[in-house]
Amino acid sequence: MNTQSINVLGYTGNNSQFVVKTLNTDLRISQNAKFPELEGPNPYEYLLAGFAGCINALGQLVAAEQGIELKSLQIEITGSIGSLGQQRPGFSKIEITLKPAASAKPEVLQKWLNEVQLRSPVYNTLVNNTPVNVLLHKQYSYN
Repeated sequence: MNTQSINVLGYTGNNSQFVVKTLNTDLRISQNAKFPELEGPNPYEYLLAGFAGCINALGQLVAAEQGIELKSLQIEITGSIGSLGQQRPGFSKIEITLKPAASAKPEVLQKWLNEVQLRSPVYNTLVNNTPVNVLLHKQYSYN
């Protein structure tokens, strides 16, 4: 199996907004917890938005493969964030509600959902123990 690398580069300067460069766009991420609406989505919202985008793309693809006419798909994702005093920071729970507009029977939609979960790289990354390596370089120089 071939491995494909996906790379993004994030930077900030002089306490300005954090910007992440991707292959096709720049994303602006809020660092202001008190007023995130002034600067854009915060990292948690981006994570959940990416999850929803992955589910949507796979949902459309799997529906077409299974012959399901998917008129629309609403995806609501809620992440519960624990308090700072907890041992494990981040989401303590993520709940996803899918509302597909389709004339398919519930058992057909359940088969569709199972396949979407099985094939989702974001779902797989979050529910399995994916290794993360963090490297530190002492100095960064911006010219």
